[in-house]
Amino acid sequence: MISVFTAYLLIPLYTLLFVYGTDWFSTNLSVIGSWPEMRDGFVFLGLLLLAYYCGALRRLLRYLPRRRLETGMAGMAAFCLFLAVATPYLPKTVPLQARLHVVSAFASAVLLLAVLYRVVWRLSDRSEAAGRGLRLYRIGLILVTAGCALLFWLAGIISSALEVFFILSLTVWTQKLSGRIRCIFPESD
Repeated sequence: MISVFTAYLLIPLYTLLFVYGTDWFSTNLSVIGSWPEMRDGFVFLGLLLLAYYCGALRRLLRYLPRRRLETGMAGMAAFCLFLAVATPYLPKTVPLQARLHVVSAFASAVLLLAVLYRVVWRLSDRSEAAGRGLRLYRIGLILVTAGCALLFWLAGIISSALEVFFILSLTVWTQKLSGRIRCIFPESD
């Protein structure tokens, strides 16, 4: 119940409030989070996403046999997200830390996507019925990735529009996948 509330209400509402009043195509969450009045809000958003995805991935990964690689990737994604949140993005005053922030934030997103791709494809391979039941989720993940690529192409940067799309679509997708998997593999609960 808490994950449903977090995925469908708390994360979308807080994310949209965080970027409210900014230009979504010329800035991004890191820049907004570097403003002194927004720093605490940025940290809260990062920790909220970290808590949600750690729980969601733990629930999803229990359906996979031999999940060492996926567990390691999920752990690295979580570590990178924590590092991105903990490292301020202040390129003019601390450029090395700013680069570390950018690399960590990007790596966390790529690792999260990679884990989710592996989970949905591996679960789809468990049976023909699972493959049919998860077909829309495989397509959905490809569409989320394509949407991110399109937003990157349109803005020419990793913009708030791309980050908001990534956060909202992937959070809702992950929550829906979690419910669908419980229906397909009820014996694994």
